[in-house]
Amino acid sequence: MSSEKEKEIHLPAELEKAYQEIARGAEEILPEKELKQKLLKSYKGKKPLRVKAGFDPTAPDLHLGHTVLLQKMRTFQKLGHTVLFLIGDYTALIGDPTGKSETRPRLTPEEVEQNAKTYKEQVFKILDPEKTEVVFNSKWLAPLRLEDVLSLTAKYTVARMLERDDFQKRYKSGTPISIVEFLYPLMQGYDSVALQADIELGGTDQKFNLLVGRDLQGQYGQDPQVILTMPLLVGLDGVKKMSKSLGNYVGIQEPPIEIFGKLMSISDDLMWEYYRLLSDLNLDEIQNLKEKVESGQVHPKQAKENFAMEIIARFYSQDEAQKAKQEWEKIHRPDKRGIPDHIEEYKVPDDAKNPDGTVGLLNALRLSGLCPSNSEARRIVLGNGVHLLEGDNEMQLKDPKMTLAAGEYIVRVGKRKFRKIIV
Repeated sequence: MSSEKEKEIHLPAELEKAYQEIARGAEEILPEKELKQKLLKSYKGKKPLRVKAGFDPTAPDLHLGHTVLLQKMRTFQKLGHTVLFLIGDYTALIGDPTGKSETRPRLTPEEVEQNAKTYKEQVFKILDPEKTEVVFNSKWLAPLRLEDVLSLTAKYTVARMLERDDFQKRYKSGTPISIVEFLYPLMQGYDSVALQADIELGGTDQKFNLLVGRDLQGQYGQDPQVILTMPLLVGLDGVKKMSKSLGNYVGIQEPPIEIFGKLMSISDDLMWEYYRLLSDLNLDEIQNLKEKVESGQVHPKQAKENFAMEIIARFYSQDEAQKAKQEWEKIHRPDKRGIPDHIEEYKVPDDAKNPDGTVGLLNALRLSGLCPSNSEARRIVLGNGVHLLEGDNEMQLKDPKMTLAAGEYIVRVGKRKFRKIIV
């Protein structure tokens, strides 16, 4: 029995290395032994594994938190496996209730279509389009008849559904749960049946849904998929998960200088988590770099700069990454401090000006996009965060009641935001 157990988990050196890359950064692999068995079978039979990851196109913009899963998909691609990029155009019409404290509004077909289009444009900044099968679950879910749906619901009980943490909390608190929300995990699970997935990837918040897919495959006579969950990326604040609503995110379509500046702001400790989950460097290279930083051979700032440039090059180009670094140095290093080479201009429209042709400072900051609101602009001004730049000189703007007369003004908010405001 023990010899059979050893044989089960023994992998050739080449495959063991591949397994370590797959397992890198993963929160859980369930069951781990089955993944090794599948890899070994694939290796011996020279047949790629089918690796599925589903994305509901519920929002058009992606940030680095989303790319953790995409990077893992890219790893499978590099190892020669088939990646199934599933766009949940049909399930998005329902809305995934995972982690939500209330029923989620349903998207219109038009919203789903537009978001799906934008999503595809962004993900191929990471995935290899030639090695990616893009599939839409409306292909097999839309044709289901009522009797097919009833047959699917008969394979799971309400008690099992209520094992899911968010459903359980809502049920106990008396918060409504619609029947259609129970259908979501079943439909996501049925995706795995339709695609005959060998492995499914997801965030830690998707664990229940992924396990449903594994259960359903067994009931449909298929070899159950292995599930691999990835942690939710901690945001720039180092505390909460990355989220646009919390403002602790790095958008993959943000200007290179913004991406560079944001990544330079993370703590030295958090930097290694970002390397582990997002960098293309292998584990040995990361460990070697970490040892050099700890021994003082490499400054943490240099390691952070290298990471920021890698991320920008991924979404833009190596040239843009170099420009972002130079621009950041010019702004932040005392011996090179100056104005960026490229500053967005904003011309104040006449209808936003006062009768005398001037414009209030707070209005100018809001209208130009430097601040989201007048109240936030006031807070930043009073916090000494707004500067007027003239040549090599900077003047702090401290009066929230001041106005700008006709002319051109180069304004800096915080350390990274610049705008040429034309009144």
